[in-house]
Amino acid sequence: MTAVCLVIAVSAIKRGNVKLHENLIKLCMVFSSLFLIMYVGYHMTSESTKFGGEGAIRYVYYFILVTHIILSIIIIPFVLFTFVRGIAGAYERHKKLARITYPMWLYVAVTGVIVYLMISPYYAH
Repeated sequence: MTAVCLVIAVSAIKRGNVKLHENLIKLCMVFSSLFLIMYVGYHMTSESTKFGGEGAIRYVYYFILVTHIILSIIIIPFVLFTFVRGIAGAYERHKKLARITYPMWLYVAVTGVIVYLMISPYYAH
């Protein structure tokens, strides 16, 4: 949901619809925050699942996982600073930082789903 809202939010601002952009970004922040809370809660109460894939797919999975984890940590201050600049009306500074924040945030949102889909067959049932 975060990825979809991000893409629509960027499209909205390119069309000059500032209010829709702002509302969608706020929704992205809600989705991301809720996901983080649920993710931490789940992993505090469940056993770890090992990826069972073999061969080249194993390297693909771990590349996506590691880049996802690293960028998911790095993205937090970028999102917060970009958001504050937008809300504060510092639009030029917001736009400059958003050019970096947007692709990272989108990558994290999309790769999170990919990692889940790749590991989900190995969850204990």
